[in-house]
Amino acid sequence: MAATSGPRGRRGKWNATHLPDLTGRTAVITGANSGLGLVTAGALAGAGAHVVFAVRDLARGGAAAARVDGSTEVRRLDLADLDSVREFAAGWDRPLDVLVNNAGVMMLPEQRTAQGFEMQFGTNHLGHFALTNLLLPHITDRVVTVSSGLHRAGDGVIDFADVNLTGRYSPTRAYAQSKLANLLFTLDLQRRLTEAGSPVRALAAHPGYAATNLQSHAANPFARAFMTLGNRFLAQDDKGGALPTLYAATQDLPGASYVGPDGLGEMRGAPALVGRSAAASDPEAARRLWTLSEELTGVTWGLAQAEAGRP
Repeated sequence: MAATSGPRGRRGKWNATHLPDLTGRTAVITGANSGLGLVTAGALAGAGAHVVFAVRDLARGGAAAARVDGSTEVRRLDLADLDSVREFAAGWDRPLDVLVNNAGVMMLPEQRTAQGFEMQFGTNHLGHFALTNLLLPHITDRVVTVSSGLHRAGDGVIDFADVNLTGRYSPTRAYAQSKLANLLFTLDLQRRLTEAGSPVRALAAHPGYAATNLQSHAANPFARAFMTLGNRFLAQDDKGGALPTLYAATQDLPGASYVGPDGLGEMRGAPALVGRSAAASDPEAARRLWTLSEELTGVTWGLAQAEAGRP
């Protein structure tokens, strides 16, 4: 599936027209019914992949899939409910080339998931952690998890003593923690895949500052107003914002790579390998988060059974 072409020259920087032929490949994209997920789905389907829209609302997902040229299907998945995650995974019975962990919520008023976790950490990280491990025996190529440059915001660390931030909740802090968790998850997932001798790769991407409807959910009205102006005057469009994910999903990159825009402040531009905070590069924190995530979700390492069966 991976193409071997690197970033193009200044006049021909990598974009969706450079996608390889994906005929015969299957991709699952969470949150594919709108925003960056829909653009990603459309591009992959347009390149020949069969794209599964993993969405909370089947009607909205069906309407979105109908707008995409190519092979698609729609399946229900609510990442804020681990029972829904398990149901989705239990219904999967064929090879899966690419899992794109795209869905997310951003800077919400304090809320809880069906299992009682803080909504942003529970949806953006725990739901995808469980989904990835449950689907992992079927995955043949890679897992791409969408993070954010805002993983550096807030305290810049995971609050292992209380990931729910009880009594100390702020929308920005919770969002930053969830996006940091995405990167630490990718780091330890790749470590485990390598140690298991698996050819599957774990990668992460971030869209920079992309104009989508995600910002409209911000709890603080001043933040919403600021982001509305930013969407209008500073942000790149959703097609530009989806490029790092598409690049990570199709190009020949090392495991644990992190892709983002190459422009000033990584806010916009062509996809390129980018850096991450020291906290997001900490292997011990990544291992600790993995252990905690297993305890919270009840979902363990997806290749454990295969490893146990090796001589």
